[in-house]
Amino acid sequence: MKLSESQEDYLKQIFLLGERFGTVTTQLIADHLRVKPASVTGMIKKLADLHLIKHKPYYGVTLTEAGTRVAVEVLRHHRLLELYLSEVLGYTWDEIHDEAEKLEHHISEKFEARIAEKLGHPTHDPHGDPIPNADLTFPDGPKLISAMKLTPGQDVVIRRVRTQDSDALTLLAKLGLVIGATFKVIETSEDAIRVELDSTRMLIPVGLAVQILVEIG
Repeated sequence: MKLSESQEDYLKQIFLLGERFGTVTTQLIADHLRVKPASVTGMIKKLADLHLIKHKPYYGVTLTEAGTRVAVEVLRHHRLLELYLSEVLGYTWDEIHDEAEKLEHHISEKFEARIAEKLGHPTHDPHGDPIPNADLTFPDGPKLISAMKLTPGQDVVIRRVRTQDSDALTLLAKLGLVIGATFKVIETSEDAIRVELDSTRMLIPVGLAVQILVEIG
């Protein structure tokens, strides 16, 4: 079954939203894809007719087994491409998402396998997002929590950054808040957290902090 790029994008986004929020509503899809709710409704009907999703009022949209396989395959392409762009071509982590978005629908399975082999069959991309393997299963890893859920005194390691916004990623890099960086929580509030990183104290606003996933050291 040959799907359009738009259909693949919807399936990928439904998977990602389900992973993060649990219940996936049409409005949530519209907000994240920046399209009108009416467009989402039309696409949901098409994908349901193809037995790739299920939709029940008040229960949201869920992927079928077939829909999940498509979504995870596209994610594998995307995240391998991000790592290839970063490791081989020297792109910075704020540049790779948009490039990978353009390429993810067009690479063959042979090309995907070559990239994976070239990179040593990696398990995570430059943002810390897990890369599914060739069998479309995700790697095991430590339990991660949002930086906004931390308490003062905790020492943590940044393992994943969920934003793909280039300005946010540029700011995080300037602050040293990158994958593998460690910091200590000094103070927390509903609006921000204060941390100490390499003897420097800084305030991370909630909009950034919620995007940072950490492992407690």
